[in-house]
Amino acid sequence: MFINERLLNELISRALDEDIGSGDLTTNSIVPGDIAVVGYIKAKQRGVAAGLPVAGAVFRRLDPDLQFMPRVAEGARISPGDVLAQLNGRARTVLTGERLALNFLQRLSGIATVTADLVEAVRGYSVRIVDTRKTTPGLRQLEKYAVRVGGGHNHRLGLFDAVLIKDNHIRVAGGIKQAVESARSRVPHTVKIEVETEDLNGVLKALEAGADIIMLDNMDIRTMTEAVRLINGRVPVEASGGIGAQTIDAVAATGVDIISVGALTHSAVALDISLDVGELKPMRGRA
Repeated sequence: MFINERLLNELISRALDEDIGSGDLTTNSIVPGDIAVVGYIKAKQRGVAAGLPVAGAVFRRLDPDLQFMPRVAEGARISPGDVLAQLNGRARTVLTGERLALNFLQRLSGIATVTADLVEAVRGYSVRIVDTRKTTPGLRQLEKYAVRVGGGHNHRLGLFDAVLIKDNHIRVAGGIKQAVESARSRVPHTVKIEVETEDLNGVLKALEAGADIIMLDNMDIRTMTEAVRLINGRVPVEASGGIGAQTIDAVAATGVDIISVGALTHSAVALDISLDVGELKPMRGRA
């Protein structure tokens, strides 16, 4: 699973500066510099592991000599008590990096878990579960990575890689036809144009305007089913708006091709994961 290394390094730098600042007062005043430890990152609840490479990068940034050894694969189903990773290295490094590494790991595993559960719920249908732009500012790349780890797919990464004409765009442009024509005349032919619709009239107008993808936004199941029938496979159909575990099966059954779920990233609860220090030993030839 690809993570942009440059963006990850920048994010870790900002996060370490935020958390450590001029130094870890507690650890540096209590823990001798010549003590090494073996640490274990453990799951405390069921879920899907995501973010182990990020956690490892945090510790290695603090000390390149620290050994971070994952014990499960990214995307693996985990249970309480499972060891996700083992650390061997300077005690100060482990204790100073603990919170930041766990923050990333817990957040990303929470997203992967929610995603995997929804993907499993629609396994019998030919439909993709995708995320949205409702992400934590600055963390979008990592949060969308966690969606992929959980078996989902990414919608557009930002405003720069696809056209999505929403209700306010339509209102300002003067209508769906005008909005699509304006976008079509200005963007490269390789860029898809998606139109958000709120009712069957909007669906028909989007079809007439030549939309490449049609989004059914906040439609009830009956209307959504009729919209899929009207579109009749001419373009991919995306369902969006308040879809969750209780409704996703019914939405998938309408025949839509894509289901976008903002809750994958904006409402995922962090998975409970801890780090326990085990064996203590002197550092070999280091102070």
